[in-house]
Amino acid sequence: MANSSIMILNIVIFLLLISQGYSFCTLKNLTVTQVKTGVIVKNKPEWSVSVTNTCPPPCVQRSVILKCPGFQTVEPVLPSALVVSPMGTCLFNGGGPIAAHAVVSFKYAWDSALPLSPVSGLITCS
Repeated sequence: MANSSIMILNIVIFLLLISQGYSFCTLKNLTVTQVKTGVIVKNKPEWSVSVTNTCPPPCVQRSVILKCPGFQTVEPVLPSALVVSPMGTCLFNGGGPIAAHAVVSFKYAWDSALPLSPVSGLITCS
């Protein structure tokens, strides 16, 4: 009887935590979208990149690294938005936090959309 009561209590606590947003949050909860803005910069189309954290509150993702092989732009990108490394990766958002359901964006200009995808980051749900 005591064991079944403890088991039921554990299940109830687990379900309460899930309902409060403590469910799984992974790097797959970061989505990257790119769209043309319609602006031309030095004869190249401008692209707006948005990274969305689809994790439930209170989960925050920070120190996000994007795979960005061969990233190029004729339009300056602030280092607080994107820092390109020679290793084909980029530090996004200055390593700062991306809150649950938040969108962080930057723009660049190049002939075509460049491949950008999350490869690592730190997740905290507190």
